[in-house]
Order: sequence, then structure tokens, then C-alpha cells
Amino acid sequence: MASAKDDVKLHDFKNIFSLSGKVAVVSGGSRGLGLHAASGLMQAGCSKVFITSRKAKGCEEAVAALNALPNKAPGARAISIPADSSKMSEIERLAQEIAKETSHIDILFANAGATWGAPFAAVDEKNGWDKVMDLNVKAVFFTIQKLAPLLQKRATLEDPSRVIVTGSVAGIGIGATGLLGTYSYSASKAAVLHLARNLAVELGPRHILVNGIAPGFFPSKMANGLLDAAGGVEKLGEESPNGRLGRGEDIAGTVVFLCSRAGGHVNGDTIVLDGGKIWGNSRL
Repeated sequence: MASAKDDVKLHDFKNIFSLSGKVAVVSGGSRGLGLHAASGLMQAGCSKVFITSRKAKGCEEAVAALNALPNKAPGARAISIPADSSKMSEIERLAQEIAKETSHIDILFANAGATWGAPFAAVDEKNGWDKVMDLNVKAVFFTIQKLAPLLQKRATLEDPSRVIVTGSVAGIGIGATGLLGTYSYSASKAAVLHLARNLAVELGPRHILVNGIAPGFFPSKMANGLLDAAGGVEKLGEESPNGRLGRGEDIAGTVVFLCSRAGGHVNGDTIVLDGGKIWGNSRL
């Protein structure tokens, strides 16, 4: 029978959130939530963080900012590999370029995405639907598929690799309707969170854990239009049970948790980051 003395023993608990020496890839990493996460990964000890997004200039600016962080590990570096995740050929090229720089990956934050807002009758097939679904779901699946061999390379039972996909509270509750209806965005985020559950079962036995995050409103270039239409940062913050909108540390801390030993038994789950607003809205 275990004693209290045995129960208080925890393996190297002071370093349970450490990502020392890990190699990470962040898609959609040049700004917003992706760059918040990349900063957290660097500061938690990653030795390499690959930043990819469609625009080369954005990637280069993000990498310069990450490499200037004063508390990153000695020798750690961020690396820019621009790629358009909406094209299969670009996803394949991304995997090839990453393989030239590293023999393995420990972490993939599949964060690239797009939104579209329009009245119900004005949503068009190509831009209002296909573009959003392709980038937010199809591209996420194939990015994970093409990088899976690198994720498996050093993954073990005790030290599994991690994949995190970015969903949204719009994929759990109801997204925006009316003049800025986000019908394809909401559907895509519900789909990508369920995709993560399926991949958790598929890839778990290969020692790759897959989870989703579902952010609420975080001030960002992609969300600012909806933020303004909904009344602005201050008003929306007051509507949340915890009294504020999301911050960079909220995303970075959650990603680091899921990628560290602290999150080693979390698989196929979704962490909601909205200060409780999704539940506050359901009050009678």
C-alpha cells in the first residue's frame, strides 16, 4: 500500500512545463495567436521553432522578433519557411524544407486559418465557403499527415509528440449571424475540433497526442472586424464572466501546458479559452 511519503513524490516537478530541446512547427505563426504560441514555445525551452504562413515578409518579421527574445535557450532559433497551406504542393514543400533543417519534430501547432463574414444570402461558394473550409479543415489534416513521419521519429510512450489544432468557441456554440454571419467559419471550426478527436485515436498509438483549443475573442487582425461590430474590446470584455478578453499569455500558456509533461495524459480533448463566456451566454 502506498504511503503519504510515496504519494508526494513527483518526477522532476519543477521542470514539468519545460520544453527544453524540443523542435516545434507553428503554422499561421507570423502573427496573432500563432505568434503568441511561438513566443511561449521559445521561452519554455524549444531549441527550434519553425514559423510558416503565406506571406514571407510576415514570417521574417516574426522570426526576427522571436530570435531577439532575451530569455530563450542558448542557441535556440526561430526559422522562417513561408508556405501557402491552401495548396497541397506547398504543404508537401513545407514538409520537405523542414526535413532539411531537422531530423524530427516534437510539436506541431496547426493554427493557419481564415474567416469570412457576410449575410446568409450573400455567402458565395468559392470565397465564402470553399476557401474557408479548405484552409481551416482540409489543410490542417494534410499538414498533420505530411508532418506525421517527422512527429513519429523520436516519439515514445513516455515522451510523445504533440499536435494542437486551433478551433474556436464558434465551433462549440453558435458563431456570428446576421450581417457578418460566419457560417463557413463556424462549421469549419466544429469540424477541425472533431478531426482532432479522430486523429487522437489514430495517432495516439504512434505516440502522437492530438488536442484542440477553442479560443473566444482575442484581439487580432482576423478578429478585429467582429470585435468592432460587437461593440469593441471593452464592451465584450465586460460581457465575459471573468471580465476581460483573451491575452497572448492565455494562448501561450495553454499551448506550453499541452506540449509539456504536464499535458502528457491529455489526448483528444478541447480546451476552451473564453473566460467562461460560452457558459455565461446560456444563463436563463
